[in-house]
This record gives sequence, C-alpha cells and structure tokens, in this order.
Amino acid sequence: MSGMSRPMSSRLNRHALVHSARTAVAAVISLIVARMLGLPEAYWATITTLIIMQSTLGAALAVSQQRFAGTAVGALMGALLSTYFGSNNVVFGLGVFALGLICAALRLGEAYRMASVTLAIVMLIARTKAAWIVAAHRFVEVSVGIAVGLALTAVWPHKDPVVSPAAPVASTK
Repeated sequence: MSGMSRPMSSRLNRHALVHSARTAVAAVISLIVARMLGLPEAYWATITTLIIMQSTLGAALAVSQQRFAGTAVGALMGALLSTYFGSNNVVFGLGVFALGLICAALRLGEAYRMASVTLAIVMLIARTKAAWIVAAHRFVEVSVGIAVGLALTAVWPHKDPVVSPAAPVASTK
C-alpha cells in the first residue's frame, strides 16, 4: 500500500494521462469500426483492443500474432465441432484437448489460450445463427480489435514501458 501513501498528484502524471487517453481513443475507435461492420458482438473488438493497448508496439505485435492465430484456430474448430456435434460437453472437452495438441504441433505457444476461449464462445453460448457465422463474426471482431490496437500503438507510441495507471507502486525500502 506504499503507493497509496504518495499524494495523488504524484500518481497522476503525464504518463498515466497519455496512456489512459490512448487506450480510451483506441477502445472507442474499435467499437465504432465493429459496429460499422455490423458485427453483432462489437464489444469483443473493444476488449481485444484494450488488451493490445497495454503493450509497447513490439510486445503488441507478439500478443497480436498469438491472439490472431488462436482466434482463427479456435473459430475453425468451434465451427466444425458445433456444426457436426452441437453443444456437447464431451466434444467440447475433446476440442479443447485437440486445440492444445494442434497449437503445440504448429508451435503457436500462447495461442492455445485464445483458441480455447474462442472454442468456448462458439460452442457453448446459445445462438440463433449457424456456427460458421458465429465463428466468422468472432474472428472478425477480434481481428478488428487487433488492427485498431496495433494501428494506434504504431501511430501513438508509448515512450516508456506501459504500466497500468491503477497499478500499485512497489516499495523501494
């Protein structure tokens, strides 16, 4: 709690202001783009952008590649499994297992996490549309979020490593 003992004026510095502004602008842009594209769950674009914006450009590129690959693999698996088996618990579990093996075989590393999340979203949330449409929407929503996050990170870069404005400051005692 040592960070809380400092005056608020020293915690609210230019870095926090710029980072908060960049993140807010990127979040709103991704939401507008996703809505303009008519995506039914535009908030996924915004959530993805918020995650991407917490990094420097180099880190954002690495995270984006993993999110993009994981979303693509998970959406494809979710569409296939949902089309042929519906929302089946055993098939879902086998799908998560298969995604782990696929991501390992393709050396996708951290993409497995995003692939599994995407599989769950496509397979487990009740929808009125075909699984392929849901999977395609999910993929485009995340892709919009990645594109906006990377674009804003490139045109409005951070000079310092990004630390969340709300993050506690470690004691130097």
